[in-house]
Amino acid sequence: MDTPAGDITGGTAAFFDLDKTIISRSSTLAFVPSFYRYGLITRAQAVRGAVAQLAFRMGGADPQQMERVKEQVTQMCRGWSADRVTEIVTAHLTETIVPIVYAQARGLLDSHRQAGRDVIIVSTAGQEMVGPIGAMLGASGVIATRMRLADGRYTGEMDFYAYGEAKASRIRELAEERGYDLAGCFAYSDSATDLPMLEAVGHPHAVNPDRVLRRVAQERGWPVLAFVSRPRDM
Repeated sequence: MDTPAGDITGGTAAFFDLDKTIISRSSTLAFVPSFYRYGLITRAQAVRGAVAQLAFRMGGADPQQMERVKEQVTQMCRGWSADRVTEIVTAHLTETIVPIVYAQARGLLDSHRQAGRDVIIVSTAGQEMVGPIGAMLGASGVIATRMRLADGRYTGEMDFYAYGEAKASRIRELAEERGYDLAGCFAYSDSATDLPMLEAVGHPHAVNPDRVLRRVAQERGWPVLAFVSRPRDM
């Protein structure tokens, strides 16, 4: 069994899911208080977001729940300025994201970079959120959901939904573009919905896995990692 950041280098990358893999919560829902503060959402929407965050932390999200969240988020964001979302996310990274980054994840990100690998964050969250988070964490790039825009504002539709098989497809496309040897690449996720992503690389890892992913990882001999601590600073 390989170590999480082993010695394979040269044309390789490490792909990290974001929510409950690098951070302990949903990145999208974590910014609900900030969006409420700046008037993008109502108090009722903020309360529903807080309840959804608690449910996500306690039990994660199955495909049906993810579909509901997808519909709710796309409709809620209709008419928002994409630039404004990026500004709010960037301004509140320190207070919103830094405290919920797992220390073990931070260490792995650093280890892979030191080993000469690209680090790619692969998340169902929107590009305007994942981009600033990735930059803060020193990622080489991100794969994220892209909302459709008209005159710089969200239309309520998606150009690309980074979920399930779509994540794996984009990873393979990126490997082709950058010359990654996927057999030597690493991937990390907490959710069985990311099995296609994990199966796309030679070194998959389950992080705080849900019940289905834990069973699959045990059957296939994949490393199972437990991330529990958070850094005091970054």
